[in-house]
Amino acid sequence: MADEGFTHPRLAAIYDALDPDRGDLVAYLRMVEEFGARRVLDVGCGTGVFALLLAGRGVEVVGVDPALASLDVARGKPGSERVRWIHGDASGLPPLCVDLVTMTANVAQQIVGADAWRTTLRGAYAALRRGGRLVFETRDPARRAWEEWNRESSYAVTDVPGAGVVESWVDVTGVDGQLVTFRWTYVFASDGRTLTSDSTLRFRERAEIEAELGARGFVVEDVRGAPDRPGRELVFVARRP
Repeated sequence: MADEGFTHPRLAAIYDALDPDRGDLVAYLRMVEEFGARRVLDVGCGTGVFALLLAGRGVEVVGVDPALASLDVARGKPGSERVRWIHGDASGLPPLCVDLVTMTANVAQQIVGADAWRTTLRGAYAALRRGGRLVFETRDPARRAWEEWNRESSYAVTDVPGAGVVESWVDVTGVDGQLVTFRWTYVFASDGRTLTSDSTLRFRERAEIEAELGARGFVVEDVRGAPDRPGRELVFVARRP
């Protein structure tokens, strides 16, 4: 299940405005070039930012996401007709033969259940051509990033075109082993309404991820850092042999 921040139409509509800096996608664009990928499956495509960047560069893109409200935002953007949008997840994809499967930002960590994670990896494997690659990132659990997630450090006031002024902040609501749960709060000045979105991320260890990839038939080619967040992220590159 996707979080309210992606499934609620009012929150999906302001998602891009509240997170405008997508410098994290530059590394993925470079990997698309590095691997010569001309067909890409973007799992957890959300509002379509990365998929549309690729389509604008002439790449054939399929974007899949379980949050219909986010897909509606994506479909309303210029150039959206160049992307094949699918409402769902990696477990129910049509036959594909792509060069690269991506899961950017928090997508991999938002798949918290063991069965759901294995199903996602199987779906990615099936969608790839032989020699194709899966790339995704996850936060290094040793950095304990959640300790910095609080109202004091995250509070923002944003004037969103079409929505007005929105206050937003995040608070951690629970830590249980690898699972970290947190709540985003949004206050709309236009009508005083407050909406919240609860999320849980799984902070998997590197060895655990490598073992799961191997069990699903992948060969781990590389584990990189994220250039824009040195020492904080693990970026996995896994190939279908």
